[in-house]
Amino acid sequence: MTSGPRSSGRFPPTPPAPPWTFLTNHAHVLICVAEDPTVRIRDVASRVGITERGVQRIIAELEEAGYLSHAREGRRNVYRVRTDQSLRHPIEGHRSVSSLLALARRAPPR
Repeated sequence: MTSGPRSSGRFPPTPPAPPWTFLTNHAHVLICVAEDPTVRIRDVASRVGITERGVQRIIAELEEAGYLSHAREGRRNVYRVRTDQSLRHPIEGHRSVSSLLALARRAPPR
């Protein structure tokens, strides 16, 4: 007899989730900033699962590429996402950032 959880035999056990995701960290950061333009880098890092330094690098790259800008308001940065920009990869280049954000938008509570 084996040890461990018993299965009812009706359904196979659920495999563990794979370590990869469909979207890049750049997309995740952009989505977080679009959802809350005053979000702190610390909070983005926590949500995305990367370091604060990684978020800073990604934000700088997104700004350099024209997808994002920021302005200082008091002690906070306020970000502006350029939703009219095209996505970068040839497969989705016919789509804009607004399409990505619409895909990721959380459904309103029912």
